[in-house]
Amino acid sequence: MKPVAVLGIGQTPVDEHWDKSLREIGGEAIFAAMADAGLEKADALYVGNMLSPLVSGQNQLGTFFSDWAGLWHKEAMKVEAACGSGAAAFRAALMAVASGEVDVAIALGVEKMTDKSGHDVTAALATAADADYEVEQGVSFVGLNALVMRRYMYEHGWKHADFAPFSINAHANAVHNPNARLREKITLEQFEKSAMVATPINLLDASPIGDGAAAAILVPAEKVKSVPGRPRVLVAGSASATDTIAVHSRRDPLFLSAAYQSAKRAYQMAGVTPEEIDVFELHDAFSIMSALSLEACGFAERGQGPRLGLENEIAVTGRIPICTRGGLKARGHPVGATGMYQIVEVIQQLRGECGPTQVEGATIGMAQNIGGSGATILTHILKIG
Repeated sequence: MKPVAVLGIGQTPVDEHWDKSLREIGGEAIFAAMADAGLEKADALYVGNMLSPLVSGQNQLGTFFSDWAGLWHKEAMKVEAACGSGAAAFRAALMAVASGEVDVAIALGVEKMTDKSGHDVTAALATAADADYEVEQGVSFVGLNALVMRRYMYEHGWKHADFAPFSINAHANAVHNPNARLREKITLEQFEKSAMVATPINLLDASPIGDGAAAAILVPAEKVKSVPGRPRVLVAGSASATDTIAVHSRRDPLFLSAAYQSAKRAYQMAGVTPEEIDVFELHDAFSIMSALSLEACGFAERGQGPRLGLENEIAVTGRIPICTRGGLKARGHPVGATGMYQIVEVIQQLRGECGPTQVEGATIGMAQNIGGSGATILTHILKIG
């Protein structure tokens, strides 16, 4: 397999884009990535998306966006893995280039979520859960995460306020990200007084939906020349793993085994350990997922994930900086696009483009995208090389 580099990246702000269509949002990210790469054409396009048939009334997104981008007669397809669709599209593009089948591949994550009512979007999101044993019983994704969080707090003795640093950190970082949806700081008092959604999860535990798109251009590493002031970014590790789709079917509902497995394989492929990761863009759809991801990926002992937030280890200057551009919590969570936003943000860190939230000396970064309640998890490691 050929070594692969990311030549260009692009993204749109996450927001309620009432004035833009799905086509326009995705196209903006594609064109921005191609301009960043200095290219006008590509050989293939892989689109990560979850909800377009249900929310936008549009399927066949590969052709939909290749037509808009002028990539006629090229390979193009949609890749779906629930909220992990963005990273799944990136992995598809990576394998196409690494195999030698494709020279230039575009990975796009895109989602338009705000054109439908909240009830309709919630119902659409629920299609990523087990239709027979979860959805039919009336449980939502926030309900599933609330059950997991309550059990975690009971098992390990944490209070709800102990999870506040995850949200506070994300919002503090989002202030400096022009593409983030919620660009305001929050306090512990605001966190504790926030309206309850599903006990113990409140509004400031949960990430907001939004419209957005992010893209990357992947090429054989040998074709990327060194550019002054801009390092070559290689895809050092890539892995995908699954768990049971229903949370109650897992041997241990408080351990993200798919995160553990995909991270383990990505570490092995990249030849690194958790101690060598300089920045980690994790999937903080809910604050409990931050704790579980840090534990599964080897950054914290079982049951001790919240301690990293309480001890300021997750800050930009901490031992394992997370959500440095706001994460899902404050940048926003346009579900099918989220995985690509994470990858683009890691690349920005490695390029040194993150301003006040730049992790000093960052050379290795990791992004982890979760589909469903931990059913599909993809981990990518990128490094300067």
